[in-house]
Amino acid sequence: MGAEKNQPAARCHSPTPATEETDMRTPLLLLPAVLLVGYAVSAPAQAKTGEVPAHVKTIYKVDCALCHGENGNGKTDLATGMGLTLSDFTDPKTLQNKTDEELFSLIRKGRDKMPPEEETRAKDAEIKSLILYVRGLSKGQPAPAETPAAAPAATPAPAPASAPSSR
Repeated sequence: MGAEKNQPAARCHSPTPATEETDMRTPLLLLPAVLLVGYAVSAPAQAKTGEVPAHVKTIYKVDCALCHGENGNGKTDLATGMGLTLSDFTDPKTLQNKTDEELFSLIRKGRDKMPPEEETRAKDAEIKSLILYVRGLSKGQPAPAETPAAAPAATPAPAPASAPSSR
């Protein structure tokens, strides 16, 4: 019915430069989705295990320790010079009646002479980890374990040399 005897019923499709380019872009388009899923899976695990990313400790050292002290006791030259009496985070009683939500709001918005932690300097997830870190500074509790900063995403392998270029 329309097909000749010597012709196959279906022809093999050979890729064109346009379809090869699309095929090569597909893994690159999926990479962000894979990274987001990986982050979404690891964030709850971090909260359960008490691990704090290494860069969160750096945020504390850069943005908090100047006033609150490296160990969180609140006894620094700057605090004394400004006439501030700061909370001693090394005392377990200091934060026991504070919820994480209260601490989050205090850190994000600031209060009195404490400047706010702007979102350009620390994302919400980092502030939540910072709260975990500060709670771990209290005496009788080990400081939360550090987790290494996320490794950069692997780059896709280059196309084989025999593949025709689309340019």
